[in-house]
Amino acid sequence: MKLRGVDYGCVKGKYVLLRVDFNVQIENGKILDAFRIEQSMPTINKLREAGARVVLCAHLGRPKGEHVPELSLRPVAEYMKIPFVDDCLKRDFLADMHDGDIILMENVRFYSGEEENDLEFAKKLATGFDLFVNDAFAVSHRAAASLVGVTEFLPSAAGELLVTEVENISRIMENPKRPLLAIVGGAKVSGKIGVLKTLCKLADTVIVGGALGTTFNFACGKNPGNSLYEPDMADTAREIMKIADDNGCKFLMPVDKGVGPKFEPSAQRTNKSVDEIADTDVIIDDGVKSAERNVDEIDKAATVVWNGTFGMAEWGDVWGQSSFAVARAIAKQTAAGKLVSVIGGGETVAALDAIGVRDDMTYVSTGGGAFLEFIEKGTLPAIEVLAV
Repeated sequence: MKLRGVDYGCVKGKYVLLRVDFNVQIENGKILDAFRIEQSMPTINKLREAGARVVLCAHLGRPKGEHVPELSLRPVAEYMKIPFVDDCLKRDFLADMHDGDIILMENVRFYSGEEENDLEFAKKLATGFDLFVNDAFAVSHRAAASLVGVTEFLPSAAGELLVTEVENISRIMENPKRPLLAIVGGAKVSGKIGVLKTLCKLADTVIVGGALGTTFNFACGKNPGNSLYEPDMADTAREIMKIADDNGCKFLMPVDKGVGPKFEPSAQRTNKSVDEIADTDVIIDDGVKSAERNVDEIDKAATVVWNGTFGMAEWGDVWGQSSFAVARAIAKQTAAGKLVSVIGGGETVAALDAIGVRDDMTYVSTGGGAFLEFIEKGTLPAIEVLAV
């Protein structure tokens, strides 16, 4: 897919509405992880250097059309050391802007018209601008006013991050180096049905793990214990496994699990085969043998796409063993030039950060849901409107 890019030679003195994804974690007014902010800096800096007058539009959390002070973007403006406008529909500040200025507006989701993609709201949002640029890949699966609606009223283009995301993920979909290994973890099958079906047709091997993997084990008659899983997804799980079989894709589920007596970080860990799990066992991680098997598969792959952790990696080494083993193996092979690795999803990226291997990956996407949906469909609503 080819997108309309920004003609930086024609933006001097122009007012540019730049949609970014600054949906970052903030605690006590401090940014805990600036990854998404950093990823949009190439677009911001190029526009600034070209003399554009750039107004950043973003959201934070899910205020559902209400003004929620705790979800203000003011801390982001303070972090970036740029001016802040407390209402995304104010325009009086435009007259005071100069070439190269950067300003951040308040949370666009404080208005219900944003998520409803209300065209009247989109028209107000577009007022005063000469160009719209979308650099918010992580929310481009949403048909929102600040992503889709504004393109009805302004010339529109894709920012550097959006173009990079599309290029890197499309490469896996269209012409991957093989063998291609897809690793999918997380909590629920129900949120990943489409992408799993697509990957079973595309990949040479698919590994499922985490609570999602527990559901697949349950569909094959294994006891899930007293654990998170989706019993109503058993038929869907079997359908997905059949798609893999029909397409010659090797489909691998957990062979053992890390279990405890309670779902808590301090629980004593025991590794059990999936055939040995008791009704009272609480599954908190995939097991040691599963992790060893997964590392072997990574060592045989030429391309890996990974979304979703296998256990409670945020609880540290005890319950993050399987996720960290995968992360280290991917990092090692990628650093050695033996593997192309593309990673997506907030929890997955957090696992990379926990052991310091994010920079070893070929590409780390800013998207979670958008990452999965783009793999599944090859396009997204806010990308489709920018296609050439």
